Amino acid sequence: MSARLDSIRSRFQQAGVDAMIVSSDENRRYLSGFTGSAGSLIITPKDAVLATDFRYVEQAGQQSPDFRVLRTMGGSDWLNDLLKELNVRNLGFESQHMTVAIHERLRDALEEGKGNSAISLVATSGLIEDLRSIKDLPEMAMLTRAIEISDKAFEEVAKTIQVGQTEKEIAWKLEKTMRELGADTISFDTIVAAGPNAALPHHRPDESVILEGQPLIIDMGARYEGYCSDLSRTLCLGQPDDMFRKIYDTVLGAQLTAIATVERGMTGGDADGLARTVIEEAGYGDNFGHSLGHGVGLEVHEQPGVGPSSQGVLEDWMPFTIEPGIYLSGWGGVRIEDVVVLENGRARVISKAPKSDKMGA
Repeated sequence: MSARLDSIRSRFQQAGVDAMIVSSDENRRYLSGFTGSAGSLIITPKDAVLATDFRYVEQAGQQSPDFRVLRTMGGSDWLNDLLKELNVRNLGFESQHMTVAIHERLRDALEEGKGNSAISLVATSGLIEDLRSIKDLPEMAMLTRAIEISDKAFEEVAKTIQVGQTEKEIAWKLEKTMRELGADTISFDTIVAAGPNAALPHHRPDESVILEGQPLIIDMGARYEGYCSDLSRTLCLGQPDDMFRKIYDTVLGAQLTAIATVERGMTGGDADGLARTVIEEAGYGDNFGHSLGHGVGLEVHEQPGVGPSSQGVLEDWMPFTIEPGIYLSGWGGVRIEDVVVLENGRARVISKAPKSDKMGA
């Protein structure tokens, strides 16, 4: 974790801070290794402190050897005393993770602290998230394992799906199988959307019955050691009609085009356009309403952004999804999603779950 601390410290000057307070779960875990549900990191150019309550003190000591563990007893005295000890004057905070109410409490606490009237709160955004977008080898190993679990679970369950089953029944089988294969939990609520429901990208599984010849979208993910997978496949039980084949082939073509042509140095918007152009030329541009993809890691949606307005530059060792879709109200939809990672400037596909030819689509 020391290299990650060095990286965030190197950004202090540009952000105009001489310390950071980090309390978001994913950023706290990324920088310290601490997996408890409560605690804050105070990081200065020379010091790293993990403040938590008595429930997690022993755990913090085991998981975060690069940090001095400070036991808190409630209230804000610990923060005032610590900032005074560390001679902090400009304290950065994670603006995108802090509510107005928590910011006001933090500001009031600092104002009440004796001798701390000179401390300024400085809003920062994306400092740690940008670092997290590029994965190191241990992170890639955990992410790959999460993807392997969801791939295997999909393959096992897809073979058992039958006409007459409900969306909820299939979703439960997918979640149960991922846990049996070693997932800590699911990385988001599983989507199973049949027929017209497949026109809703974030449909929640219900008692709708799977019918022959209809599109069936499955969007699922496993979480392993904190890292999230994300996989979408579209099936058709029975013989697909011409409409399904046309839409499916268009989406698959758009996805394969993006995978083959995305490269290091493109912006997320450039990458999005690779697939979007294929769908627009097929006449379905208005039916592809979401971004091409997103980064994955400790969160299932994180940096880099891969959408029409994404300006961030794609770099090696950035894993992200490529998931074009077409959605037609009253008919359904098709979405195909894989996780890729840029290596040597080009995309390597990590997801291995079978697509159309082995699943009846």
